[in-house]
Amino acid sequence: MRRIWIELGVGVSAILAAMLAIALPAQAVPKRAIALHGQPAMADDFAHFPYVNPDAPKGGHVRLAVLGSFDSLNPLIVKGNPAAGVREFAIESLMSRGLDEPFTLYGLLAETIDIADDGLSVTFNLNPKAQFSNRKPVTPEDVLTSFELLKTLGRPNHRTYFAKVTKAEKLSDSSVRFSFQDATDRELPLILGLMPVFTLDAPIKENFDRTSMTPLIGSGPYTIGRVDPGRSLSYVRDENYWARDLPVSKGRFNFSEIRFDYFRDGSVMLEAFKRGSVDLRLEEDPGRWADAYSIDAVHDGRIVKGEFEIGLPAGMTALVFNTRRDVFADPKVRQALITLFDFELINRTLYNGLFKRTESYFERSYLSSAGKPADDIERKLLARFPDAVRPEFMDGSYRFPVTDGSGQNRANQKIAFDMLKSAGFALQGGKLVNTATGKPLSFEILANNNAQEALLLSYARGLEPLGITARVRVVDSAQYQERLASYDYDMIQNTWNSSLSPGNEQLFRWSAATRDSRGSFNFAGVANPAADAMIDAMLAATTKEDFVSAVHALDRVLLSGDYAIPLFYVPRQWVAYWAHLKHPEKTPVFGYALDAWWSDNKK
Repeated sequence: MRRIWIELGVGVSAILAAMLAIALPAQAVPKRAIALHGQPAMADDFAHFPYVNPDAPKGGHVRLAVLGSFDSLNPLIVKGNPAAGVREFAIESLMSRGLDEPFTLYGLLAETIDIADDGLSVTFNLNPKAQFSNRKPVTPEDVLTSFELLKTLGRPNHRTYFAKVTKAEKLSDSSVRFSFQDATDRELPLILGLMPVFTLDAPIKENFDRTSMTPLIGSGPYTIGRVDPGRSLSYVRDENYWARDLPVSKGRFNFSEIRFDYFRDGSVMLEAFKRGSVDLRLEEDPGRWADAYSIDAVHDGRIVKGEFEIGLPAGMTALVFNTRRDVFADPKVRQALITLFDFELINRTLYNGLFKRTESYFERSYLSSAGKPADDIERKLLARFPDAVRPEFMDGSYRFPVTDGSGQNRANQKIAFDMLKSAGFALQGGKLVNTATGKPLSFEILANNNAQEALLLSYARGLEPLGITARVRVVDSAQYQERLASYDYDMIQNTWNSSLSPGNEQLFRWSAATRDSRGSFNFAGVANPAADAMIDAMLAATTKEDFVSAVHALDRVLLSGDYAIPLFYVPRQWVAYWAHLKHPEKTPVFGYALDAWWSDNKK
């Protein structure tokens, strides 16, 4: 009998253990690094990233130029025009991004990340050495305060992402956990890993969403030094930076000072570089790259014209239709205006033929759908939205209109005119007029610098033969930012950058939820259920195949929506710099990384 009870006891214990195992939440495994797809490239005991020089000397300075002005030192809110560099140099995230991989994070403020097996929570365990620039330790309370402020008062991208978190809690003196309603968004734990963390005193906390010249206190390698509002600011390297010996920091943050000077005019900014008042500039204008650097300093080697390979998608640079405006409400009108853009003429006359035409929102990468027929996964995703993708985009046969570059764009003009006639327009007294309303087809293109004018005016002249009036208006940077935030424009020129791991930022650009949210990057006013569904599929993808197909499907939806006139992209990164600046031999996938450069001029 005793043996029977013993055996029964063992059985009951086993059953109870199994029941408890089912009842308890899935246990996460702490990791020092995590990749969205696949495994991190670097082992846990790596010494430094492969695209840095671990022996790079410290010291010297670098002076950079920015076009425009600034009126705030807080880049995490909607209001104001924030100063450059705050987020990059003064405020750190829980984890650090590896720049030679699509989307991999390595430990920084958080020493490890634990994603629950059921995907419903993520726990960050803080590095006990982590401290802010005021030498106060980084605590779970700082993490949770940063999260709550960004969720409620931050930019729409943080509000959108963090709204998916159902609970944020302190687990111990060194760990915090974020819980989710569902596990479909596999990117969300990594997005939280990139959350900026800062500490605030009570007065600043109460006024967090107001523009201010009082800097946030971060834990980064630099602190904000001298500030001349609207004109310049400098960052001074923190000699006691807490993470200077971590593998993610080795060989980085080498300059003793990083200075940003602001210019109102692009030509003046270029001349400042040529005379040595600016040390480095990323050049994005092929015309300038071809002609503007024929100076003695380049010929004798004092200035280097460097071309760097970049593995990231070029993204989408475009003239963006604000579809909230009546003038662009009809897709036929937008299609006609796309047809009238003479890329070959503009590229030849303005850019020395060095640009390539953009055909995709993920141009220059395997994520582009251009020239590729939709696969079975895409067709299944799009089946619920039979009208969302035009046949020519579904089969990959579409190409944007081409001309001979002579300026005689008559064939495309005829096609565009037929589209406009079908949309209810007719020529009356030399003006294209909507026959139903009597209103002429007229709109304003808003710009914030003179460098855009040549392109915009060239496009506007190409519309005149059909009686279409496009006015170019250049405003100062503060007014431009305010009008962008409130969607007070007809058309703008914009670039949506991209990565090899597009994710939640696509909600900030294309989701119906952000169409009317002040300060979003949904500049076109997209409210398309198919776009929302493709983004959801992309975020939920568990394999690379599913992920790429979802991105292709989203690309086809956006292209079919005619939300913008795709422009062009540069095949490489063009960087001009004074020769005292040095850089590592290897360039990461993300392109040249200034934080890995150094100076051999210690003055």
